[in-house]
Amino acid sequence: MSDYDSIEEIDINRDGAGLRIGIVAARFSADITDGLLAGCTAELAKLGVNSDDILIATVPGALELPLALQTMAESGRYDALIALGAVIRGETYHFEIVSNESARGITEVQLETGVPIANGVLTTEDDDQAEARMMQKGADCAAAAVEMANLLKVLGAS
Repeated sequence: MSDYDSIEEIDINRDGAGLRIGIVAARFSADITDGLLAGCTAELAKLGVNSDDILIATVPGALELPLALQTMAESGRYDALIALGAVIRGETYHFEIVSNESARGITEVQLETGVPIANGVLTTEDDDQAEARMMQKGADCAAAAVEMANLLKVLGAS
């Protein structure tokens, strides 16, 4: 129970033991993605996810993330997925297209398949901002994926 007296509340559960997690990482801006992946996998280990229960797939860039995530989600093999990548502003409108469409695609896959996806695609003004955020964002995505996988199991059993 919580502060809501007679109202049942589901506790946050970040125990990753037994969960199967898929990660799709964009290779564009590889140094940033490597940092995201390092933070993510370190946090998954801290949360108890066995390394044998993690699969990492890579794609060329952020726009390719949704299709790989959709294929993984539809396989039924994963309790949660994580999307990792970096879109760094340039001098053209391309930044907005890639940022918006990758986010839309990731959200769409999550809602269509019912498999939670933690969106770890950084969208920053420059490399320095991305480097400052990559490790923490990767760790945050790991925690979100584990928490959402556990929450959906409870909600589905209710």
